[in-house]
Amino acid sequence: MTADRVTAERRAAQKHQRACIIWLTGLSGAGKSTIANALEAALVEREKHTYLLDGDQLRDSLNADLGFDLPSRDENVRRVAQVAKQFVEAGLIALVALISPLRRQRDFARSLVTAHEFVEVHLSTPLAECERRDPKGLYKRARAGLIKEFTGIDSPYEAPQSAEITIDTTGTTSDECVAKILSYLAAGRY
Repeated sequence: MTADRVTAERRAAQKHQRACIIWLTGLSGAGKSTIANALEAALVEREKHTYLLDGDQLRDSLNADLGFDLPSRDENVRRVAQVAKQFVEAGLIALVALISPLRRQRDFARSLVTAHEFVEVHLSTPLAECERRDPKGLYKRARAGLIKEFTGIDSPYEAPQSAEITIDTTGTTSDECVAKILSYLAAGRY
């Protein structure tokens, strides 16, 4: 038995895939969780090894101690990015569905892995459409002053300047969004 360290590349090769982080960002209601879940199902169907880190679920578990002020948001993104990095080192495709409103937060996540291991997917759905959908009633509550520092209302969202994939989900089905992401991944041989 050798004392060689098992590398991330070896773990990914064992799974017949390239490990990476697929980071879905966008406003609340843009479709991050819906698309991430559909994408994970499509990848698993293709026998890829994945794990989905959903912002809503993480706020109820790993990050339950955090608020929504800027330092808490920074810490939320930092923790999720570190966990996603660990999944990449395990040879997995980590899907992250997280508003991550500031460029510097997403740049930090990107900096944790190599260039080919980070795929930023910007769901560029306009605020008006996200408010129209408002699946959790959050925009209505934010507009009524019941939620403070709500991204897109009284807290900024900085759109990515050079995301690998940009999709406006207005009038686009989740299947069409997933197909676009899968096409990008196939071209990079993930």
